[in-house]
Amino acid sequence: MENKRIKWGIVGLGNIAAQFASDLLLIENAELKAVASRDIAKANEFAEKFKALKSYDSYDLLFEDPEVEIVYIATPHNSHAELSIKALENGKHVLCEKPMALSYKDAERMIEASKKHNKFFMEAFWTRFIPSVQDVLQKINNGVIGNINYIKADFAFHGSETENKRLFDKDLGGGALFDIGVYPLFLSYILLGYPKEILAKAIKHKNDIDLQTSMILQYEVAQAVLHASIVSESDMKAVISGTKGRIELNAPWFVADGYSLFKNEVKEAVVTLPTLGKGYSHEIIECQNCILNNEIESKLWSHQNCLELSRIVEEVKTQIGLSFS
Repeated sequence: MENKRIKWGIVGLGNIAAQFASDLLLIENAELKAVASRDIAKANEFAEKFKALKSYDSYDLLFEDPEVEIVYIATPHNSHAELSIKALENGKHVLCEKPMALSYKDAERMIEASKKHNKFFMEAFWTRFIPSVQDVLQKINNGVIGNINYIKADFAFHGSETENKRLFDKDLGGGALFDIGVYPLFLSYILLGYPKEILAKAIKHKNDIDLQTSMILQYEVAQAVLHASIVSESDMKAVISGTKGRIELNAPWFVADGYSLFKNEVKEAVVTLPTLGKGYSHEIIECQNCILNNEIESKLWSHQNCLELSRIVEEVKTQIGLSFS
């Protein structure tokens, strides 16, 4: 069974899809069978570059291809829900780029479709599967830094409306929260679970997307101070502080190649754990293992995890007055 090749399709052929496809080539039992773009020239070029056997100018044609087993959806945010559901209805497994949907209601529909059609579905939170995050979670579960009482995480860069048009496009689900704010929210969620209270404030663009959003997640004995911005930079380290020490994930923390462990303000250990390829490879391996084991969700990033994070994001969205309808 280990030698069975899993046949992938990719829809939406932008930068993330290219990075994902390059990692797919590193996985021995993965095969890129087909790619789809509304621009056939782009599809042909992508297929040639990443050794896909077929290219389509229609997402529907790829969903109907009997050889494709799992579809990676890397289109803009606003189309994630409908395309995921359509792929599931066509009997395909789905790995959908984050955020899985622009509303909690749509996220629920996607999970329902996975269960109804008995096909694997996962939101593509690659950070969950990278070696450094796996190792940090294990150390924290083993009590190495005691009980967590503070998390600081951000994701920020200086985007431009001319070079990053999608980011600033409200119709495509643009803005800081849904593009990058989901990352620090994800980190707080996997470490501390669902918060007791959420506080959020944003600075808006004239078209009403959020340019930067700051969030505090309140727990029983802990707080997470989180930030996302598409108009300013940050060091992009993540600090996880506990009663017996702290861990700092290397920048950029969401694809950290290691971390430092501090006790009493002394750096006790420096751990290096590079990713395979660009880091997407680890979620690819997880998807394939789940499919080979006939599982429709990952134990590490389950349907419930996807939904709970979506609900947290929805609360932030409501508090900052963000609407895509």
